[in-house]
Amino acid sequence: MAREIQTGVGIDVGSNFTRCVICVVEDGYQRLVGYADAPSNGWSRGRISDPEAVSASIQKAIENAELRAQLLVDTATVGVGGSTISSGNSRGLYEFGRPREIEGRDLHYAVQLSTEVQLEHDRFLLQAAPQDFTVDGRAGLRSPQRMIGSRLEAHTHIITTSAQEHDTLVDAVNRAHLNVEETVFEGMAASYAAVLENERQRGVAVADIGAHSTELVLYAGDALVWSSSIPVGGDHFTRDIAAKFRIPFDDAELLKREYGCARLGLSADNALIEIPSCEGRPARETVRWDLTDVLDARAEDLFKVIKGEVGKAGMEQDLVEGIVLCGGGALLYGMEDMAEFVLNCNCRKGPPKDMDGLPDDLNRADWATAFGLAMYSAKLKTRPEFRRKAPGFLGLVLK
Repeated sequence: MAREIQTGVGIDVGSNFTRCVICVVEDGYQRLVGYADAPSNGWSRGRISDPEAVSASIQKAIENAELRAQLLVDTATVGVGGSTISSGNSRGLYEFGRPREIEGRDLHYAVQLSTEVQLEHDRFLLQAAPQDFTVDGRAGLRSPQRMIGSRLEAHTHIITTSAQEHDTLVDAVNRAHLNVEETVFEGMAASYAAVLENERQRGVAVADIGAHSTELVLYAGDALVWSSSIPVGGDHFTRDIAAKFRIPFDDAELLKREYGCARLGLSADNALIEIPSCEGRPARETVRWDLTDVLDARAEDLFKVIKGEVGKAGMEQDLVEGIVLCGGGALLYGMEDMAEFVLNCNCRKGPPKDMDGLPDDLNRADWATAFGLAMYSAKLKTRPEFRRKAPGFLGLVLK
C-alpha cells in the first residue's frame, strides 16, 4: 500500500501577488516540490473588495504550483495581515490549590486561560504566542514543566484581527477548492522562514514590507515579545513618486524598480533619468537625486515608525541580531542601509533559510512569507496532536 504523502502548503495572498509554496515532508525534513505566483486582483487599500477575483488569483497560483509539484493538494495555511491586525500582552493564572508537580497540560491550560480575554466586537483571535511563565512568584521561566508549585501564571502575546475580514479571506480560499487548515499572522510566518532559533533567542526584529502594510515582529529569548501592523508599504513609495513627477501609478512603479534607491548617496545621484510623460508629450529628464530624495524620505519615515515600536517593546538595546527585511518592499535598493541608519543595528534581507537548493528566483525576500506558511503547515502535520479544526486553534501555541 502506497504511503500517503504529507504536504505543507502555504499561500501568501498579497495585494499585488499571490504566492503559493508546496513542500513534502520526508523523514522529518521538508523539501520544496512546487511553487508559483499569480497577479492579485480584488483588493482595495489592503482589503478584499472582490472575493471572486481574489479566489481566481489563489486558484491560478495553486494550479501552477500543483503542476510543478506533480501532485494535488486540498488544504493550506494562509497568511493574514494588514490594517485590521491588533496585538497586546495577556496573562492567565492557574492556581492548583496545593503544591504539586507541573505537567505539560498545565502549561497548555494556563496559556488557554490567558487567551480568554474580552475581545471587541468583530475581533478574531488569530495567534497566542506564549512568552514565559511564573511559578509561585518566580518569573521568567520558559518551560517550568516538572517543577513543584501551587500557582502557575502564563504570559502570552495575543494577536487579533477583524473576524469579518478573516472570514472573507477564508471564504475566498474555499472558493478556490481548498480547505484552510490554519491562518497565521504574516509577520510570524516570515520570521518562521527567514530567521533561525538562535537568532530569535538573542533578539531580532522581522519586518515584512508588503504592498499596503508592514508586519513587524520582535523576538527575544525565543519568545514573541511584540508585534504590530504598520500602515505603510511598498505602494506608498510608488504613490510618492507618482505625485512628485505627476505620472501614472504603473509608470511610477517601473521607475522605482529600475532606478529607485532608498538612501541618498548610494547611487549615481547626478545621473540623468527619463521620466515618462502622458501620451503625445515627449519624455522628460531629471537627475536621479530627485527620485532618490522621494524614496529616502518615505523609507526614513517607515523605519522611524519601526523604531518607535521597538521602543514600546523596550528592545532598543536588545536587537543583537538586528532586523531582517522581508516582503516585496524589501527589494528596493538601499532599504538595508536606511534601516541600519535609523535603527542603529545591523540589517539583512530575509530569503528563506534551512531549505537547500532554492532556485534563484525564490531565494528572495518577497518569498519568505509563503515559505514560512508552507513550513508552518508542514510542522502542524508532524505534531502528534494534529487534528483538523477551525482556523486559529493550533496556531495558539505552535512555535
